[in-house]
This record gives sequence, C-alpha cells and structure tokens, in this order.
Amino acid sequence: MGEKKREKEFERNELLRELIDDFAEPIKRLAFTYVKNWTVADDITQEVFISCFKNIERFRGESTYKTWLFKITVNRCKDYLKSKWFRSMIPFRGDEKVEIGTGLDEILVQKSEGEEISQKVLSLSLKYREVIILFYYEDLSLQEIEELTGIKTETVKTRLRRAKLQLRELYKEVE
Repeated sequence: MGEKKREKEFERNELLRELIDDFAEPIKRLAFTYVKNWTVADDITQEVFISCFKNIERFRGESTYKTWLFKITVNRCKDYLKSKWFRSMIPFRGDEKVEIGTGLDEILVQKSEGEEISQKVLSLSLKYREVIILFYYEDLSLQEIEELTGIKTETVKTRLRRAKLQLRELYKEVE
C-alpha cells in the first residue's frame, strides 16, 4: 500500500512539474493582462500552481489542463481586482521583457511595436481585453474561451469584433 501511494505522489509531482514548465509563462502573461503589474502577476502565478497542486486529483479531464489552469488564473485575477487591498493601491507599470533580435535596430523596433500594441490592448476595458488576450495571444478557441469565462460563444465573437473596432480607433487617433 505504501509503495502505491509513493508512486501516485511521484506521478502527481511529475505532472505538476510538466504543467509548470508548459504553462508558467502563459499564466503569468495572462495574469498581467488583468492586474497590469508583473510582481502581482508572479504572485498570482504561484497561487495558481499551489491551487493546482492541492486540487489536481479533482481535475476531471472535461477540459485541457491549459483551460483549467487559465480558469484558475482568471478567477484569481478577478478576486484580486475585487479585493479591498487592490482598490486602495495606486497602480504602476512593471518592466517589460524584450526578446533579443539580430541587431539593435531590430530590438528597438520590436520593443516599440510590442509596447504600442500591448499598451493599446491593455487600455481596453477588461471585457474586451480578456477576449483579445485569450483568443489572439493564448490561441484559445471560441469554445475554450466560453468554457473558461462562462461567456457564450456569440458574445465572445461580439466582444472580439468590438475590441478590434476599438483598437482600430486607437490607431486612427495616433495617425
């Protein structure tokens, strides 16, 4: 009996390691899109994996691990945004990572384009920002977004369309 328990514990730990390796960065990015602070996004990412560790046996396989973890992330972010502590804080922007290209010009262009797009997406209201991030950045299907957020597919489509229109308008303002 003890051997079987140890084997099961080992499998659970291995699965958790794989999930962390595969999803830690996407979860952190997703959390950042909600809370707009890299330090808080780190904390939420840790909370997500603690929750995953505690509840891995409850995972029924009705969705993918990615969808399940993203749902936990979204819920943690929404809880954070509703918290009294958050509402008393003055939000500030953390440093963004820049992927290294072949030359300085490429780095500067990549950074400025990425920041411009990120800032415009982050300036959208949460309901539009959420679907844009999940669909375009996290490559979730409309069905997965519905499962994750509880928003009907038709509403997701509408929000995507409206978010794209708002982004176009934001780009027109710059020109």
